Amino acid sequence: MMSFLGIADTTELFDDIPASVRMDRSLGLQRAMSEIELERHMQQLARKNVDFTQITSFLGAGSYEHYIPSAVDALTSRSEFYTSYTPYQPEISQGMLQAIFEYQTVVSELTGMDLANASMYDGPTALGEAGLVCCSHTRRNKLLVASSMHPEYRAVLETYAAGQAVEVVTVPQHDGLIDWEELDGLCDETVAGVLIQYPNFFGCIEDVQKIADLAHSRGALLVVNTYPIALGLLKAPGELGADIAVAEGQSLGNSMSFGGPYLGIMATRKE
Repeated sequence: MMSFLGIADTTELFDDIPASVRMDRSLGLQRAMSEIELERHMQQLARKNVDFTQITSFLGAGSYEHYIPSAVDALTSRSEFYTSYTPYQPEISQGMLQAIFEYQTVVSELTGMDLANASMYDGPTALGEAGLVCCSHTRRNKLLVASSMHPEYRAVLETYAAGQAVEVVTVPQHDGLIDWEELDGLCDETVAGVLIQYPNFFGCIEDVQKIADLAHSRGALLVVNTYPIALGLLKAPGELGADIAVAEGQSLGNSMSFGGPYLGIMATRKE
């Protein structure tokens, strides 16, 4: 290569860089380790870490350690699932199509909705997309979001809305629940959707049916950001009048993975 370029040394590749700004010393790195030395060094560093089998963490705010049954890894490691990349090549992707069908069926049943996609990037982006769906469906450009919603979800929603000229109005909370009087006053005929969390960020249970009735009476849709594990106990959002349900699906079988990537659940009524 140097012969082709007509140079005698690789340093000539940097002739255009003034000598005054070049480093004229070594990087000061330790000597290179052999493979076995490096492996032992990395093991020593790894021992300084602790995992959630040793401690309890309260930092997740939606990302938590859950026991993942061994059946999950066994199923997802089957070749008909993990070797199928695109669902539009039927000769190699029947396993993928079957997995997507099963996923959408379970999500629809869990949320009490008619349809589910497969899937959004994560919970917050699912909320952002749901807000835009409200605007498209109602032909309005204002969203009301409860301040009892996860703050990171609200931040992503506002980012989505800013690029679409959609106004996002935050509804204050009172004693951990959405302030009903404020919501009633803000929810008028210009609102496309009301977005709440159930259970909310404080762990409180909003009166979803009451909020749904108010939103629908003003021609708005109700988006409920929920928690899949909690739906094993609570009524499904679809049973309480929600039009769109979104959630973070990490708790259904994904490891924490240092915060992602996860999957965003999104389901809706057929209408």
